[in-house]
Amino acid sequence: MSLPTPHLLPDAAHLPVVLVLASGRGERFLASGGTTHKLQADLCGATVLQRTLDAVQASGLRWHLEDAGHLGMGDSIAAAVRATRDAAGGWMVLPADLPLVQPNTLVTIARAPLDGDVLVPWFEGQRGHPVRFAARCGDALAGLKGNQGAAPVVSAQAAIKMVVTDVGCVLDIDTVDDLERARAEWENRR
Repeated sequence: MSLPTPHLLPDAAHLPVVLVLASGRGERFLASGGTTHKLQADLCGATVLQRTLDAVQASGLRWHLEDAGHLGMGDSIAAAVRATRDAAGGWMVLPADLPLVQPNTLVTIARAPLDGDVLVPWFEGQRGHPVRFAARCGDALAGLKGNQGAAPVVSAQAAIKMVVTDVGCVLDIDTVDDLERARAEWENRR
């Protein structure tokens, strides 16, 4: 579902749409001792999903929440791209379990020069999210299936590496221990 952002950036129509992927089952989180779906877990007074959506809304970028049940991440990305085909600026794929991503990081990635078709953020040697795709990747993204996510599209392009200083690009919530690390980072930011 595409939701309005209260204060869109003036150039938002020409920037990528953030695709927030919230369709996963969260099985690793439950297996690690979680008592609820990871996106519904409490992160200092709000759910993991709400923290992610708050960051996206605060960025002023257009966005789409893909939370229908899909078999794999590829299916989820494909559905989100098809739902936002009017995205002249392309797409930024953001898994919903990255609640500490900073709004300014999203804007920086969205506005970065895109010399190729794919831009991948890196934090301290780790590949992160959101991965940005040019509009030219639309057909390839809309045809994805299965659990690979957008890896086939990324590997088919000469992806641009963008170094970022935001740990939120790599601090995803897959286990209860990840949630505890995110809580500590959240409190540290306060």
